[in-house]
Amino acid sequence: MECGVVATRVKVFPGDTVEVKGKILPGCKGFEVNLGKDCDNLVLHFNPRFDCKGDVNTIVCNSRRDGVWEDEERDSHFPFEEDGNLKVSFTFNTSEVKVKLADDHEISFPNRLGLDVIEYIAVEGDFRIRVLKFC
Repeated sequence: MECGVVATRVKVFPGDTVEVKGKILPGCKGFEVNLGKDCDNLVLHFNPRFDCKGDVNTIVCNSRRDGVWEDEERDSHFPFEEDGNLKVSFTFNTSEVKVKLADDHEISFPNRLGLDVIEYIAVEGDFRIRVLKFC
């Protein structure tokens, strides 16, 4: 059962943090949090995969420029559980996005698009969002 939320015309500036909290659904294959200018220009595609697209218990991060995916980066640290709660924060700056997981593991992903503001946030997949907080 896929769920989702899309926020447009937001203004996340360098130094700002976006926090996402929710519930990972039973039988989850994967979910994603996308941050960028719009759906075709993503500074970060954060995609934990339980069993999806050939990946098992892997976090895939990528960027998308003018609708074209760039090179994926993978992180094997996987603290997520089906039917479990999730808290993840994204701190944006001009050189990178820092992702902090609930267990304090951090992932740094470069700002390949050179964006100076995030205006688009989408959360999709086998995940029920409860909180989208701007800090």
